Amino acid sequence: MSTSSKLSHFPPQSDTSHLAVDAAVGEMIDVASHAANIAIHTQENRNQLRKSIRTARKSLSETEQTQASLSASQRMLDKLQANKAQHVALYLTHDGELATPPLIAALWQLGINTYLPRLHPFNAGQLLFLHYSADTPMQANQFGILEPKLDVRAIIPVTELDVVITPLVAFDLMGNRMGMGGGYYDRTLANWQLKGKPLPMGYAHDCQQVVSLPCEHWDVPLPFIITPSRVLTF
Repeated sequence: MSTSSKLSHFPPQSDTSHLAVDAAVGEMIDVASHAANIAIHTQENRNQLRKSIRTARKSLSETEQTQASLSASQRMLDKLQANKAQHVALYLTHDGELATPPLIAALWQLGINTYLPRLHPFNAGQLLFLHYSADTPMQANQFGILEPKLDVRAIIPVTELDVVITPLVAFDLMGNRMGMGGGYYDRTLANWQLKGKPLPMGYAHDCQQVVSLPCEHWDVPLPFIITPSRVLTF
């Protein structure tokens, strides 16, 4: 029997195999498109949530802001003293954030060392922490936020900080934190659990709480969040 005769005994390839391949490819494209849409919608949700919460906290009156900062600072002081913290990093108030001046003043009175973040001059996306006192020279960074002028003598390694009090835009009841989207604190705190320090603590108005936050794998949840009305532990 010739080769051609042998081949003729096999049934011709069905068009259904092509249809199956086409369907599989189409399904892969649909899955990729769906994943992309989820990412887009999640980012849109995060941005919309940031805008909404920032508007809410900036709408607080000066009296409400003052009372909130006094109440929250006392709760934070109690927590810091319970943890025997001596080296505490925090932030200067910006964009309606829970005001930190009362807390800073109280820490100075107690002899607790305070530190402020500044954008790293060479490593994009990273923070440095510098010792902060009443006479520390300050300057505005690219976001309009005051930060200490660079002085290598004032830098403290992150691993030597006892606590990092983090600013945040929103939080939920699982300890998830949403920042402004730059990822600076997530990078800083990515490995804090390996050595148990620096201990991160969120600091926020009560109106910044939401039911649930859209989170990414790089987001670092907080073990504590202090607000004017309560101390949340996770």
